[in-house]
Formats: sequence, structure tokens, C-alpha cells
Amino acid sequence: MSRRNSVFACLVTSVLLTVATATPAAAAPPSEWDYIAMGDSYSSGVGTSGQSGSCLRSPNAYPGRWNTANDPASYRLVACSGATTSSLRSSQLSALTTSTDLVSVTIGGNDAGFASTVITCTLTSDKGCADKVAEQLELLDEISARLDTTYAEIRAKAPNAKVVVLGYPLLFDVNAPSCGFAGMSIPKRKSLNNGATQLNQLTAERVRAAGFIWQDVTDEFAGHGICGPSPWLHGLTILPPTDSFHPNTNGHKYGYLAALNAALR
Repeated sequence: MSRRNSVFACLVTSVLLTVATATPAAAAPPSEWDYIAMGDSYSSGVGTSGQSGSCLRSPNAYPGRWNTANDPASYRLVACSGATTSSLRSSQLSALTTSTDLVSVTIGGNDAGFASTVITCTLTSDKGCADKVAEQLELLDEISARLDTTYAEIRAKAPNAKVVVLGYPLLFDVNAPSCGFAGMSIPKRKSLNNGATQLNQLTAERVRAAGFIWQDVTDEFAGHGICGPSPWLHGLTILPPTDSFHPNTNGHKYGYLAALNAALR
């Protein structure tokens, strides 16, 4: 081989090797993933069928539905009704490992006093409801710091995982004039929806700062709020009372599951 041809061959080989090493390996399919679902009642499955245990976990919550559809290598639901950022860090992080591939989480609503705010708005005047929401929104700076700490600890425990943080839906349809027995007035519904919007905005900022995937769910739930003609959330529920103001079966199937799928495309 001439020297010129030899040099040309070396250049071609070098280029091919560069292309080969620069091309990332194909991502593993979901069937090979280790999936951990964390968070509060919106992830544990409160509001849908099959709830059990003190954490009210259900296989029909959106994580369980994703598991059924994708059959990952492993799946654990560690989300718990009533969870805060603090209780998540103390009781759920141990499920994460360096082998974890996917984490989904909803968290922050209980830090913002979700339950007490909804109860107050149910029992008090329009102004009392607005004042309670404003009071809870004063906690946002503190919640921001808690979220940062929580996300940092998730990343430390699962350094190789794709982490999807899902937000909260706007609970109420604000167009229907009536909301049934003991239903919220339109001003109350607007106050509570505004609180959810501000919490979602804060969470989105902290999620992106952590390098995680933020997935808003308000588009999925649009047109399906409480008081509307086709709600995907429970209104005030007597039996069981814990279902109140949580996604129903359609909310998990068509709301949260659809949002998680969109985040993973």
C-alpha cells in the first residue's frame, strides 16, 4: 500500500472510531427499568379502588397502572397518604438505590396544609377561605427550601435515575353555578385553585433547578374539575372521607398516568 493510501486508511479508521465512541448506547427499554413511586396520597392511590394499609396504597393508582402497562424489571410503591417532604425523606428514601432507573413523585401539598385549607374553605365564608389560602401561601419560601433538600437527597440516593415530579390538578371547575350539597362557592373554588397554581409554579422552579423532569397535570385535568359535568376528582365524600378532593379512577388513568407517559416520551 502506498504511503498516501496508508494515511487515507488511517484517517478513515480514526473517523469511524470517533463516530462509534461518540454515539451513545441505546437507552434501556422500560421493561428493564427499576421503578420506585414515591410521594403522598396523590401517588399512593387515595381516591381509587383497592386502597389498603395505613398508607392507603392501591395498585390502581397511576404508578401501578404504569407498572401493569410496561412490566418493568422491578416496581415498588412507597408513596404514603399524608406524606410531607420530611416524612418522605425519613421513610421512603431507603427504597432508592444506584440501580433505580425511574422515580415518580408528588410531594408538597401536605407541607402547604392542603387538608386543613380545604376543610376551612368547606366550613367558612368566602373571605375566610381566601384568608386561609393566603396564610398557607406564606409558607412557600419555607416549602421551597424543603423541596430543594428533598430533591437533593433523592438524587444522592438514586444518582442514575430519571426523576419525574408531577404537580397537582386545579381541583375545581369554576364555571358551574352550583356544586351540590355542601359544595364550594365559586369564590372559594377560585381561591383554592389559585393556591394550587402557586404551589405548582414554585415546585416547577425547584424541580428544574434540581435537574429533574417537571410534569404539570393541569392540562390533563382541564374540564374535569370538581363541580363540573365530568369530574376526575372526588368532591366532599362521606365514605370513605379520605377520598375527598383526590383523583378518582379516571383521574389516575386518564390524568396522572397520561401525564407520566408524556414525561417519559
